[in-house]
Amino acid sequence: MEAAQAVTSPAAVRNQTLIGLAVLVLAALLAAGAWFIPSTAGYAGVGPNFLPWVVSAALGLCGLMLIVHARSGGWRQMDDIPGGEVADWPALAWVAAGVTANAALITTAGFILSCTLCFMLAVRGLRLAERKPHGGARGLAIDAVTGFLIAAPAFWLFTKVLAINLPGLTASGWI
Repeated sequence: MEAAQAVTSPAAVRNQTLIGLAVLVLAALLAAGAWFIPSTAGYAGVGPNFLPWVVSAALGLCGLMLIVHARSGGWRQMDDIPGGEVADWPALAWVAAGVTANAALITTAGFILSCTLCFMLAVRGLRLAERKPHGGARGLAIDAVTGFLIAAPAFWLFTKVLAINLPGLTASGWI
């Protein structure tokens, strides 16, 4: 009960408000980008600009809520985040390596394998940031299977159901 009534410092309120404003700016930039996407209705009357508009509206609402909460006493009952007070550069390096590997390999190794590798590297970085053991070879195998079980259905949904071309490893379109 005391945590909800805690007084938030003016610097914290200012910083929290700035974060809310940054989210609003990001929503406005996304909306500006959506403005230039053609709105020609496709399947089921929904055009390619529909999802960017939905995301920008949701992001704008989140930004407004962040500002309202910041100005009405700060973000209440925040839990401490795990980790230290300083940046964890090795953990960031693992996550960045995953994203970079995905971008570099998606056209040659295909969507599923590159996303699986991205998942494996990012999970290792996140575990490192939380000071958890990476699990050795067994953990690596579990991460590979989990990444595959996430990437493969996403690939098949986009390529087979939505008819959106994603880079595959084989000509059959299943991997």
